[in-house]
Amino acid sequence: MPGLILDTSALYAIADRDDKWHRAMRDAVEGCGGQRVVPVSVLVEACYLLGTYLGPAAERKLLRALIGEEFELEGLDLRDLERSEAVLEKYADANVGFVDASIVAVAERLNVRTIATTDRRHFRIFRPKHCRTFELVP
Repeated sequence: MPGLILDTSALYAIADRDDKWHRAMRDAVEGCGGQRVVPVSVLVEACYLLGTYLGPAAERKLLRALIGEEFELEGLDLRDLERSEAVLEKYADANVGFVDASIVAVAERLNVRTIATTDRRHFRIFRPKHCRTFELVP
């Protein structure tokens, strides 16, 4: 069973040693029991940000981590897309984006309650179907 799902901010913080969240995020993710899941929607956004702000070597390092199974890449199915759309609708006033909505959908499907993120603003408001609230780390 997966231990946690990483969002884009978690992957970025781990990659950027100058990020204020770097050490805490790295420690939280390394200390997690179970799988460390990266939805494919997160991967696309993270690769863009890493390549843009940290350079192509950082983007390749993330891909090598996935290839080396440090993280588990999780695809999206049609039910995830349907749930993502419902989350976008429900939280339209909060300016929630597709990537965050897809994390909610994948977490519900995999029964994951823990999200590695620096995005407290969005992930604190979500009320997933499978638990009262998400546990946010670090």
